[in-house]
Amino acid sequence: MSKWQKFRAKILSGHSDGNIDFNDLVAYLLRCGFAQRTRGSHNLFTKKGIDALVNLQADGPKAKRYQVRQVRDILVSYQLEDTMEGAHE
Repeated sequence: MSKWQKFRAKILSGHSDGNIDFNDLVAYLLRCGFAQRTRGSHNLFTKKGIDALVNLQADGPKAKRYQVRQVRDILVSYQLEDTMEGAHE
């Protein structure tokens, strides 16, 4: 299982919402095809075909719990996968 498969499983499990690395969450959203725009401390992610706007702010080195839940809900609702899986990491 690759690093990103393990990371996805960690998000989807819901058992580690307070222990998700912010930079890894940003990288994973980019791997899933989201476009990133930054406004101050806000990292905004959009993707064609997804109505939800993902707005992330770092809480130190970790992502905020509610933001991890928001990402999980979007991954599940839209059945999103890592578009770069299998590519050289």
